[in-house]
Amino acid sequence: MNPQFSDFMLPEALARGLTKAGFETPTPVQAQVIPLAQDGVDLLVSAATGSGKTAAFLLPIMQQLLDARAPRSATRALILVPTRELARQIYIHFMRLASVTRLTAGVIIGGERRDRQIAVLRRNPDILVATPGRLLEYIQASAADLTDLEVLVLDEADRMLDMGFAEDVLTIIGFTNPARQSLLFSATLHHKGLSSITDRLLRDPQVLVINPVRESHPDIAHQVILSDDTEHKQQQLLWLLQNEPAEKVLIFTNTRERAIALGPLLVGQGQRTVVLHGELDQRERNRVMGLVHGGAVRILVATDVAARGLDIPGVQLVINFELARSGDDYLHRTGRTGRAGEKGLAIALVGPKDWNLMESIERYLGLSFQARAIPGLKAKFSGPTKRKGPRKSPSKANKAAPATEKPKVKERERDRKAIGKRRKPTASAQAGLSPLRKQGS
Repeated sequence: MNPQFSDFMLPEALARGLTKAGFETPTPVQAQVIPLAQDGVDLLVSAATGSGKTAAFLLPIMQQLLDARAPRSATRALILVPTRELARQIYIHFMRLASVTRLTAGVIIGGERRDRQIAVLRRNPDILVATPGRLLEYIQASAADLTDLEVLVLDEADRMLDMGFAEDVLTIIGFTNPARQSLLFSATLHHKGLSSITDRLLRDPQVLVINPVRESHPDIAHQVILSDDTEHKQQQLLWLLQNEPAEKVLIFTNTRERAIALGPLLVGQGQRTVVLHGELDQRERNRVMGLVHGGAVRILVATDVAARGLDIPGVQLVINFELARSGDDYLHRTGRTGRAGEKGLAIALVGPKDWNLMESIERYLGLSFQARAIPGLKAKFSGPTKRKGPRKSPSKANKAAPATEKPKVKERERDRKAIGKRRKPTASAQAGLSPLRKQGS
């Protein structure tokens, strides 16, 4: 028999918040994590993105805070996360669950005004959600007090290591109450350097491996469309946006320059589009995400800053305009769809330079991409050309090749005049994008 939230004996106010937020049946990670966290044991959990782990650690923390009031204590629970977006997403999740309780939470992240964050810390919230670098600044300035901490959560610990936060995290752990309960969540438990944190953080932890990161997501279909070049990708992308039914679409690029150039091109074609990348200040990030969450904008073009931590309801289509650089990154990107039991579609646009990377992602994740072609936009490229026969050695090849003179290139008068003159490239040209012609022109 599948467990129900009623089996966890949650306080009435929390149960009402669950119902109000639309929670019905626990996900596998919630069903396994919540009872153990309620017992106070330390946990080391590997769970895939979109598995419901945020509620898995929030619910037992909130239950503990409601069952044992401590109005004179400093912050009682700390959730450390790698990115600002994930911090805000957890805070929104908390607000939904705590809607009929008196529990409070605060967010400490980079990019926000220090006077406002100091005010948050002075209000002494029950739960603090923070990025390591900014929180450590306040701890060292004696503005944040973790001596009364009862629960410490590290979410997406592998990502924190990738971003170079290991030393900050270890320093923060040293300022916390040694008697605390600790929960660590990571997409993989085999990340190099993870043991340096787990050895300091966890005491005799119970290890849970739920929906491993490399396990195929049952609700996401993976397709690949072959492309000839960047301009061809643009045409295919526009066709997909105009013909593929999806409430919201997330488009990934590998660079900030590509995202900045691609966004205006789509806007010029009548597509409601905004762009998110790591160089935006926090106010602009908040504005962009507000437009997407509120439904004013349907399409978000983003770098990998959005691959983790963003839970955007209604994302039914993820398009890799540029293929992710690794299998793990690909999985985190596509994990933005197919969430909470909904069906999702992930499409990768693959050109000649992407072929080997696509094959390595297939092998690493055990995926089999479904080949797809768009009518009228089918690529001439159909995969790498197979070489026939043994390759000649360089020495033999050089001997066999007849000596030929380089053909002379006729120089035109206007070319000589143009020497030393260069046209300033546009943003689209810098990113290798071509202006799209409007249909019918």
